[in-house]
Amino acid sequence: MSDSQTTADDFFDRYANALLARDEKAIAAMYAVPGLILFPGQAIPVADAGQTEEFFRQSWEQYEGVQEAHRQLAVIAEAPGSLWVDVTWSYDGRVQERFCYQLVERPEGHQIAVLTPMD
Repeated sequence: MSDSQTTADDFFDRYANALLARDEKAIAAMYAVPGLILFPGQAIPVADAGQTEEFFRQSWEQYEGVQEAHRQLAVIAEAPGSLWVDVTWSYDGRVQERFCYQLVERPEGHQIAVLTPMD
């Protein structure tokens, strides 16, 4: 397994654990500031970790009853200090979400700098 694949696997293992624990502070720490969330027709700049915490705090309802989170991921590109990872998330055995994450290397470890939903 490549270093990039190991980095992505480890990162998204921690991400899934924080998601299942409903720990918005842990998830917010995994997002870079500044950061960017790109949805079709909408770009959301992230200037403060509190934005990410609040987003997840308000979204826990959509994960109500979810006890398992599995991901299928592929490192689709890399550059010095960055990885782009295509991740398909399945919750309780059903495919639910797919995103492309740009992970950037920071002193505290890799963080999500850009998040883009995928079809």
